[in-house]
Amino acid sequence: MTRKQSSGETRRIGFIGGGAMAEALIGGLRGPDAADVDITVAEPDPARRKHLETKLGLTTTADNAEAVAGRDAVVIAVKPGVVGGVLESLADGMEPAALNHPLWISIAAGVTISAMERALGSGARIVRAMPNTPALVHCGATAFVGNARAKRTDRDLARQMFLSVGTAWEAPNEGLLDAVTGLSGSGPAYVFVFLEALADAGVRAGLPREAANALAAQTAYGAAKLVLETGRHPASLKDQVTSPGGTTIAGLERLEAGGFRAALYEAVQAATARSKELGQG
Repeated sequence: MTRKQSSGETRRIGFIGGGAMAEALIGGLRGPDAADVDITVAEPDPARRKHLETKLGLTTTADNAEAVAGRDAVVIAVKPGVVGGVLESLADGMEPAALNHPLWISIAAGVTISAMERALGSGARIVRAMPNTPALVHCGATAFVGNARAKRTDRDLARQMFLSVGTAWEAPNEGLLDAVTGLSGSGPAYVFVFLEALADAGVRAGLPREAANALAAQTAYGAAKLVLETGRHPASLKDQVTSPGGTTIAGLERLEAGGFRAALYEAVQAATARSKELGQG
């Protein structure tokens, strides 16, 4: 998939919350290949507002309603626990027509579409998304889904925003976002633990710490790139590295004996289950 080329039409996008993920998405939206955008960010922290104004040249405000008024889309980029209060305060202070005008895009983990509809009203067009932290370096993996009111053009707008910071997949139903959370949402942490352990093992084998860290990170990056760019199944690429009676099969044997594969299954399952619990809370 490719990024959308600028059409000369300026889209007005508001952000509620100006944290690191919002900053990453704004950077992608304002990139050279993205559509022209006019962005306003509502952020309560004065120091954070100053940072965004200085680094990105944005218009910022402490007033959430100001970031919503007249916008084509509004990105909800606050912590999940405060989404309800933010949306309810907006609903109390704005007319239903004003709430129904923008497309609402939420990146708050565990906050369901139905919860947002209760706060914004049944007429709201909503896209719920689950990005991950590699979006901060434009290598993110995001899944998203729209509610019944979201139009094809709404979903396309959301898709282009997430493509600007990595890859994007439109899920066929909202229920799959819990599994996405368990796999790619939480997945970077699993990979970081793997990289830490792989580098530690290199140090134990005699490598200098700096070299072990760099070799481990580059190895994981290169392996992932091979999967993405060749389109080959990971098992096929694994077999290509694994010579009969060689070093790799000896290492793989120990990974299997240590329950490496089963531990990953259980990690994704546990994170998925927790995501479902949070959505019901």
